[in-house]
Amino acid sequence: MGVARVVVLDYGSGNLRSAERALQRVGADVEVTSDHRAVREADGLVVPGVGAYAACMEGLNSVRGARLIGERLAGGRPVLGICVGMQILFERGIEHGVLTEGCGEWPGTVERLEAPIVPHMGWNTVRAPEDSKLFAGLDKDTRFYFVHSYGVRRWELEPAEHLKPPLVTWADHAGDEFVAAVENGPLWATQFHPEKSGDAGAHLLRNWLTTLS
Repeated sequence: MGVARVVVLDYGSGNLRSAERALQRVGADVEVTSDHRAVREADGLVVPGVGAYAACMEGLNSVRGARLIGERLAGGRPVLGICVGMQILFERGIEHGVLTEGCGEWPGTVERLEAPIVPHMGWNTVRAPEDSKLFAGLDKDTRFYFVHSYGVRRWELEPAEHLKPPLVTWADHAGDEFVAAVENGPLWATQFHPEKSGDAGAHLLRNWLTTLS
């Protein structure tokens, strides 16, 4: 396989340059843009995100990002969401009592973590399924860097007979469980920041790149 062409979606949110550098480190040809043609034609699309759910959705909608994500997924084209870029893939987010509609790729609600200390900031382990491709080759005690106050605390997608069930990875912060990553066909996502997770994050991004065609 040749060098994977990856677009980091520029919609005014996220650690764009950090994501760009991390992907370049593992051998990808990276472009940071919201150009629709580039997004459609890339081997992989990365959707970053930091800050408030509503602000991220406003920025995403300004570049018709939800539609672009949907178009790629309809064609089986890989997408990777990171942090709030994962959260906006769900149906809705609730912050400070305000409900914002998300992309709706998965059912579920992004809500405030119910933990004595919020935000959840720093290094933490995850519980990945045995057959995970995203975490392949990483030890169970591998730590990743998180920084968030909100998350998906319930996985709501019902099993379907004709579809392979998604692989859902969980993490725990002070007794509160939340979704840490999802692998669902061409749509993968992480609540943590691979681009801030050192060698472990680089290994994970390399795993994702191997799935691109």
